[in-house]
Amino acid sequence: MDSSISRRTVAVSLLAGATALAVPGVASAVPGRGVGRQDDSDQQPVSPTIVLIHGAFADASSWNAVTARLVRQGHRVLAPALPLRGLASDAAYIRSVLDSVQGPVVLVGHSYGGSVISQAAADAPQVKALVYIAAFVPDIGESALDLTDKYPGSTLAQATSTQLYPLPGGGEGQELVIKRDLFRDQFAAGVPVATAQVMAAGQRPITLAALQEKATAAAWKKIPSWYLVAGEDRNIPPAAEQWMAARAGARTVTVDGPHAVAVSDPGPVTHLILRAARAVH
Repeated sequence: MDSSISRRTVAVSLLAGATALAVPGVASAVPGRGVGRQDDSDQQPVSPTIVLIHGAFADASSWNAVTARLVRQGHRVLAPALPLRGLASDAAYIRSVLDSVQGPVVLVGHSYGGSVISQAAADAPQVKALVYIAAFVPDIGESALDLTDKYPGSTLAQATSTQLYPLPGGGEGQELVIKRDLFRDQFAAGVPVATAQVMAAGQRPITLAALQEKATAAAWKKIPSWYLVAGEDRNIPPAAEQWMAARAGARTVTVDGPHAVAVSDPGPVTHLILRAARAVH
């Protein structure tokens, strides 16, 4: 079911008085178990670990405000660094992170991180819910760039520059960065200028090959999903986000926020993740 949520309404009605805390990206690596009696019926159910995967032009600190809210709600959170080198290799790395977690997992992806979680969660029985935050939800044979171009509206191509990096086997590859003078308007409109400047300085480049690589798995076809559409997104057209969410059958909300909506609007992002976590049994 789709709903439109304004920043002010969500912030007041759902998370009144909440204040973002600067906390490390990793709150806990392995969930503990509730203390119960010897009778199994008295043991408390294990709450899911929430694993947050950032996307291109960002790092794990982009989840800080969301992580702080989730931790205050008593959840265990992991926010690993994503290499951003290639879809298959990035998904394999995140799969290794998932394999280190005991108990159920709510797996969350932002932007290109959505492509990664869709592949990493395939045949991962511990993943019980997928949450996409202004993210790609590719089907098998689709790339991030394919989905970006599905609808008009993205200005990312004009806002990025290409730089070369050495390949492990020799030669050079291409990676993309957002031009610093365009970063705030392109990626984080509405975020305080000083915050956007820090984000731009620490942005993680993504290889062009990663954005062109075709997905080989689509875990959303088997795992329940939730989606937050960023209505002011300039990286992924909001129409493409709505289309991907509908195709996946995701429970969907819309926020009038930029692509970096977890930074600009952590309240509704957190609320959607909590909804997914409550649905995990």
